[in-house]
Amino acid sequence: QLQLVESGGGLAQPGGSLRLSCAASGFSLDYFAMGWFRQAPGKEREGVSCISSSGFSTNYADSVKGRFTISRDNAKNTVYLQMNSLKPEDTAVYYCAADGPLLSNNCDYYGMDYWGRGILVTVSS
Repeated sequence: QLQLVESGGGLAQPGGSLRLSCAASGFSLDYFAMGWFRQAPGKEREGVSCISSSGFSTNYADSVKGRFTISRDNAKNTVYLQMNSLKPEDTAVYYCAADGPLLSNNCDYYGMDYWGRGILVTVSS
């Protein structure tokens, strides 16, 4: 069974950090572009960051540039989202998603084939 499972969410204070992980099972992430999305209460889901299947290209939403970093460890079949300088407006359910299989130096937030169930991140003092 193909699965993506997020972990690492929880409560953080403003200015704090969290690292989200997205572990795949049932398939290899080697040839998948990966994305992180989030949905805040009352808002539409938005793309936060993505990384190409090659790992050479990344993209970030303007709201998280300079604060969040996406990375992948294909040996561990896992993708990460390091979130620093967290703000209350980062509060949302975060989802990881996979697009592929494909071999590309690009990534985007469309046509994702597999989704995780999501994990809650709350930024509050």
